[in-house]
Amino acid sequence: MGIFDEIKKKLSHEFIDIIEWLDYTDDTIVHRFERYQNEIKNGAQLIVREGQTAVFVNEGQLADVFTPGTYTLTTQNLPILTTLKGWKYGFNSPFKAEVYFVNTHLFTNEKWGTKNPITLNDDRFGLVEIRAFGTYAFKINDAGKFIIDIVGTDANFTNFEINEHLKSLISTRFTDTVGEANLPIELYAANTSELSETCLSVMQPEFNSVGISLEKFYIENVSMPEDLKKEIFEYSRIDKLDLDKLTKFKTAKAIEAAAANEGGTAGAGMGMGMGFVLAQQMGGMMNPMAGGQQQVIQPQQTAPVAPPPIPVQVQYFYAQNGQQAGPVSFDQLKTLFANRTINKDSLIWKQGMSNWTALKDIEELKSFLGGNTPPPLPGN
Repeated sequence: MGIFDEIKKKLSHEFIDIIEWLDYTDDTIVHRFERYQNEIKNGAQLIVREGQTAVFVNEGQLADVFTPGTYTLTTQNLPILTTLKGWKYGFNSPFKAEVYFVNTHLFTNEKWGTKNPITLNDDRFGLVEIRAFGTYAFKINDAGKFIIDIVGTDANFTNFEINEHLKSLISTRFTDTVGEANLPIELYAANTSELSETCLSVMQPEFNSVGISLEKFYIENVSMPEDLKKEIFEYSRIDKLDLDKLTKFKTAKAIEAAAANEGGTAGAGMGMGMGFVLAQQMGGMMNPMAGGQQQVIQPQQTAPVAPPPIPVQVQYFYAQNGQQAGPVSFDQLKTLFANRTINKDSLIWKQGMSNWTALKDIEELKSFLGGNTPPPLPGN
């Protein structure tokens, strides 16, 4: 072997390209390997580390994809690029191609949230607004599709850039999922785990369509306006209380407050009333009569009016999980129906009924089902 052959061999070993990417950041998803005019020498070494995928792109067309490992770039391991370049019997150095390194590790603790309130129609409270926020985790599962569909020619693509796209997608699908769930408003905050799993399954296909795998999705909080929250708490307390006892309790508290307010309007009114009575009595005692005699005029007595009898509240019993429950009032039974503790087929009994009967077949309870339609007129 001549001296020139030795020099040529030595130079060829010294100048073989090494194509690799050492990621010193926590947020880079795609990095384009920069070369002068994108030229790569024949026999260059490609090093793909764990958690990376290398993608070759030729004039905007996806070519070869390399998983972790070390490769010597020849026509044997660049079959797609070889076809695109039209190399039949090998290629001359250098050749041009863009090389993108894709970070395939798991990106965790990414934040999402609803930019605007979500409007829902609740059966009891009407139109209400809620907000939600949480976290999610994702990774790239199809590097080629991700570069072509999302990255394009961006030389350094970070998770901040993709997060803006993903947050919009998450917010849209979350709104659709919550709207279709049709749960009572107070149950959204109490069922975040179930909602998270449902949203994850709904969103995964759309993430996969652009080469992304949605690995985790969490709803951390569902919030609502404070006035609505107070109303729900009050409704919940009433639902657990005996309404008759609650009414008596509030009446007693009101009487107690009026009695304590001696210097206020109530005390003044009572004082004026007593003054009028005393004035009438004193005037009657001093009224002169014929013959110089004075006659004491007794105040006219009126017979006390007896109040009507207190209506007896109907008490209902209902079957739940094969067990008898109750008694409850009409309003309490309506609340149980509204929050789905019972339904139209639940068995109901009250005093005077010979057998347990389905709720839908009891005349005064049919109003729970909506659409109160009067019976046909007699003779029609």
